[in-house]
Amino acid sequence: MPPMPTEIVVLGWSVVLLIVQLFLASVPVTLELGGAYQAGPRDQPRAAKGVFAGRAARAFRNLLETYPAFVALALALSVTGRSGGWGALGAEIWLAMRILYVPAYLIHFPFARSLLWFASLLALLAMLARLLLS
Repeated sequence: MPPMPTEIVVLGWSVVLLIVQLFLASVPVTLELGGAYQAGPRDQPRAAKGVFAGRAARAFRNLLETYPAFVALALALSVTGRSGGWGALGAEIWLAMRILYVPAYLIHFPFARSLLWFASLLALLAMLARLLLS
């Protein structure tokens, strides 16, 4: 069996990140609002007011803003045979920056968080360049 392209391996690890962030965003809300409310129909909307819950939810939403582009690029690079090079490096950098983004947001490193976000965006552009310009 040939080795998987780096972009596909990183895509797999990105799902782990997605699950971890989903967990980080949902557990504080459940602890604050109660399991009965979370398991119910939520007919009367309630929002968690804790700082950690808010930051975790915003960090998760931020991941979801660029995640579809990452998934599309990782898959496109793999199926077109253009994996490797800048595409693989971009995928690795994107995942690393997204992992570092979580504690930077939760702990409140405002400028570091913005730099990590920007680096992850540049990584997506590297993947796009590999796809379109190779």
